Formats: sequence, structure tokens, C-alpha cells
Amino acid sequence: MSKIKKGNSMEGQHLKPHEAKRRNQLKEEKPYVYGKIVKFAEKLNRGESIAIIQFQYNYTCNFKCQHCSVKRFQGKKEGRQFTIEDVKNLFQQADEMGLARVTITGGEPLVFKDLDELVAAIDPQKFYINCDTNGWLLDEKRARHLKSIGIDRIQLSIDSLDEKKHDDFRQTRGSYKRTLKAVDAALSADLAIFIQTVVTKQRLRTEEFIEFIKYFNKKDIGVFVSYAKPVGSWEGHFDVLVDREDMKYMEELEKKYKVFTHLTPGYGLDMGCIAVKGMFSVTQYGDVLPCPYIHTSIGNVFEEPLKDIIQRGLDIKYFGEHIDTCLIAEDRDFIDKYVVGRIYNKPLPVPCSEVFTEEDKTIKRFNEGI
Repeated sequence: MSKIKKGNSMEGQHLKPHEAKRRNQLKEEKPYVYGKIVKFAEKLNRGESIAIIQFQYNYTCNFKCQHCSVKRFQGKKEGRQFTIEDVKNLFQQADEMGLARVTITGGEPLVFKDLDELVAAIDPQKFYINCDTNGWLLDEKRARHLKSIGIDRIQLSIDSLDEKKHDDFRQTRGSYKRTLKAVDAALSADLAIFIQTVVTKQRLRTEEFIEFIKYFNKKDIGVFVSYAKPVGSWEGHFDVLVDREDMKYMEELEKKYKVFTHLTPGYGLDMGCIAVKGMFSVTQYGDVLPCPYIHTSIGNVFEEPLKDIIQRGLDIKYFGEHIDTCLIAEDRDFIDKYVVGRIYNKPLPVPCSEVFTEEDKTIKRFNEGI
């Protein structure tokens, strides 16, 4: 079950020093957002979602990364797509649900021609806004501009300190040098940043990975580890998946370095797998995915209220109960039965009614027993 004491607000939770610093800054700069976030523990106690909204606003991208998880979503022409008014409506609903955080992604957000309008439609005074980027288009001038329009932090993707390995992985020559310049640009502009890196089973226990973490930690930059998943461009690549022992090793690294995963407890909240309860994705076409890598639709925001869609997701046991692993990165039973068996080789996203059945209904909700 989630490790939260009943009735507590997040103001009473134990915070790590960097969490406390960030929380105090948020309280000063965005008091409305802060007010929502300190109620997260209470919302979890009631069995409600506190999700980060991973908003796949537009799949246009200037890279062709080896691991791209949205490859099969790209190039779709038919169907309704988000307008700025649709964005306003979505985030008004999210605000009414007490949600407070969004990550703008794609695609590559810095190629979006309407990025300024998009950020304004989300409303920086009501949400903490992260922005994904590969760094190719991020110089100091652009970093200062992003900060001025209300982006709070960027998530910069780097996958090796070896130039050739990074460029090969991103399939874009010169990306390594541009990305490191982007790191310096963000720091110079005083734009908050963390590094996002993909970790395979083969990379996890290497000296290169440790040196990678140390390099950015010395710059006081945290490293977010995204475990490799067998989806998108990596469909069928099960050799890259970590196991439970690998995850335990990662937990030991978290005690030594400023490094974290989606499973890392934050602000006193240990949710395990955060799909739906702690994160969900919204595609360019309005479909809501339980997480960015489980390509089943639990509903479409153009067709029904967001709160009803999220409740449908929480009614599926893999998202409504406490799960102590990353289903799509480590749980081979889940991957084989639901992803390979019911999602592979079908148009994406696959409706959840074709993936999950009555036997998959939530029995003991994640908040029960708190």
C-alpha cells in the first residue's frame, strides 16, 4: 500500500533537503500550485490521482531516437487533434481535480511553433510546468525565454558521455555537443534542469553509468533514469529489460547520488508504480494512456470528462492497486500477457476494453489500509 499516514498533508511529510528547498521556492513563486501540492497526501488517502500529466501535444520531432516510444503514434493524419481552446479545457478540468503538474512533450516541444500559446493555455500560475527537450534548439536566449513564459524546469535527454554513443543512440550527428551546450545554457539562464537518461540492463551496472551520474551531480543536476521498455522502436527487444535485482541495485545508487526513477518515493509519498495514480499521458489525439509506455487508451478527453477517464483507469487493478514494480520495464508476466499479447501489432492506442477484462478489475485500492 502507499506509505502515507492518514490525514497528513504534505507539509507534515519528511522532505529531503533539495525537496524542501524546491518546495519553499514553489510556495513563494506559485502559491496556488503549492496549495494543491500540499494536499496530495490527503488526495491519495481518499484514493484519488495526483498525476503528473505527460502531455504529448504534438509528435513533430527533429530526431529519430533508437528507443522512441511514440514512433507508431507519429504520422497519423486523421482524427481530431488539440487546439489551444482544447488545451484550456483539458487543464481547467485538471485544475478542478486538484492536479498540479504537467510535462510538455511530443515529439520535441522546442520545434512547436505555438509553444508560447500552449504554455499560456495550460496557465503557469495554476500548474508546475516541465518541458522535455533533446537540447538541439536550446541556447541561453531560448532558455531565458522559456523561463519568462512560465516553464519551470526542463528535462534534457542525454544518454552517454561518449559522443559517438550518444549521437548513434539519438541518430543525430552533433547532438552530443549541442546537448552539453544546452545544459550550460539552462544553468546560465537560471532555468531549473534535470537530466533524463535511458538505462538498459546492459548499461545499468557499468562504470560509465556511475561516471555519468557523478558528472551531472557535480553541477548540482539530478539524473532521472528511464528504464528501457519494449515498446515503440524497441518492440520485441526484451534483452534490454531490467529485473528486480537490477532495481534493488538502482535503489542503492539513489542512497549515494542525486539520481531517481519513477519508483523513487518523493515528498514522503511511496506509490510504487505511478501509472494513473501518479502519472498519465494525453496523446496528440486526446487519448489518455495509463503511462507513456502502456499504449492502451482508457478514454478520450474529446469524448468524456477527464475525471471519468481517470476513474476508469483506477478501476483496473494494475493502476488502482499498489504495485511495487514498473510493469512495463520489469514485469515479464504483464508484458507478455497484455503488451505482447494484446497491444503489439495493433493500431495504437488499443482501447482498454480490448486489453483488460473483468478479471482485471481493482479489488483492493491502493489507499485501503492507510
